[in-house]
Amino acid sequence: MTDPRVSRLSHRLPELVLKSAPADLEYYGRDWTRRWTPAPLAIALPSSSEDVQVIVRWAIEEGVSMVPSGGRTGLSGGAVAASGELVVSFERMNRVLGFDPVDRILVVQPGLILEALQAVARGHGLIYPVDFAARGSCSIGGNIATNAGGIRVIRYGNTREWIAGLKVVTGSGELLDLNRGLIKNSSGYDLRHLLIGAEGTLGMIVEASVRLTDPPPASNVMVFAVPAMDALMQVFAACRRTLSLSAFEFFTDRALAHVLAHGAQNPFDRVSPFYLVIEFDAANDAQQALALEVFEQCLENGWVDDGVISQSTAQAESLWRLRESITESLASLKPYKNDVSVRISAIPPFMQAMREILDIEYPHYDVVWFGHIGDGNLHINIIKDEATDADAFIADCERVTLLLAKTLATFDGSISAEHGIGLVKKKVLEGTRSASEIAMMRGIKRVLDPHGLMNPGKVFDVAEAGSRQKGTSRD
Repeated sequence: MTDPRVSRLSHRLPELVLKSAPADLEYYGRDWTRRWTPAPLAIALPSSSEDVQVIVRWAIEEGVSMVPSGGRTGLSGGAVAASGELVVSFERMNRVLGFDPVDRILVVQPGLILEALQAVARGHGLIYPVDFAARGSCSIGGNIATNAGGIRVIRYGNTREWIAGLKVVTGSGELLDLNRGLIKNSSGYDLRHLLIGAEGTLGMIVEASVRLTDPPPASNVMVFAVPAMDALMQVFAACRRTLSLSAFEFFTDRALAHVLAHGAQNPFDRVSPFYLVIEFDAANDAQQALALEVFEQCLENGWVDDGVISQSTAQAESLWRLRESITESLASLKPYKNDVSVRISAIPPFMQAMREILDIEYPHYDVVWFGHIGDGNLHINIIKDEATDADAFIADCERVTLLLAKTLATFDGSISAEHGIGLVKKKVLEGTRSASEIAMMRGIKRVLDPHGLMNPGKVFDVAEAGSRQKGTSRD
């Protein structure tokens, strides 16, 4: 039987696609964390910003919380609907709305898949440079909501740098048009940047103006086998000093083992504890020769054991697969994930401190590291053994995360580099943000989401707003 609140929404928006079948509730109510049992009220699939405004106004009247939904590739529970929320899926709002060749701005709806956006950019002879392995399933709205980074931050920065403007429906049903594609705009607070990385807790992105840029010069890829942790930064310094880098990624032998089991090809004959994937400009023979010089320097100094430089596009893709397939290769194992960042200069002592914690606290778990050394972002994946109960495993991991957060605080780091806080990390938010900052964040949420209905319970808990008219708090 259809919930009467959903019936009233359907009556108000007769053309709105609504789903309530059990399979749909499960599919749209979760993200890649797989830790919470989906229990949404229903799934709404709007096709316009006007639809979204009507949905929000209905939600205010009914006292129904909302969870915005894109590709649901998130890893922090930010898109989970487990407490009777209405999931607002943007998969039907997936169109390109316009392109300005002078400003090099592409206007898109939030449900556009990243890979499709990149293809449209290439069709105009340009690129949208933010990129990650989930490009084929993540949406630009979700990327903006988490300020996603990816594999080429070292050259292009995070998503934030490429958003020229946003249209957002707030928690009061207002439509805000933020920045309008301007390069210079000193007319007060830039509210656009509040919404970028807000995980849907302040409003729903209904349109984005993204900047495009020139394609990079021809590049090449090399993979180094590295014998010791302290050599990683030595190689980074040598590469950054000599080459024009677009990516500098690392992973461990345990990550390689999972990727090889998933079908990748091993370029090396023996196992090393660490590996680096390095992408660099290689538009001419001189730049290629510099890469060989760097490799020889690293080999002579004992910083690398072995290395391979791609000789074709196909081989470059094969080498990148060693890094990009890690998350996919671990997905079925449902790992507990930590996504942390420190300043690049702090990476060596932080990695040593982190390894000491993990060696002591996780002797019986498979620990898989990888990350973006070039921008200070490290990913830690903990794999449960067969003997440990799932709930006990999560509790154990959360205990160790508290230790990790305390260590991060001593390095002025962040408990979330690019995955967001969501449900997973909000217990340790105070390790990254001060009590004063969090109080200000709560105040900002009260202004933009006065009824407390926008993705409640994510990032931090907020007391029930007095202006709610019906229903109960979902926090």
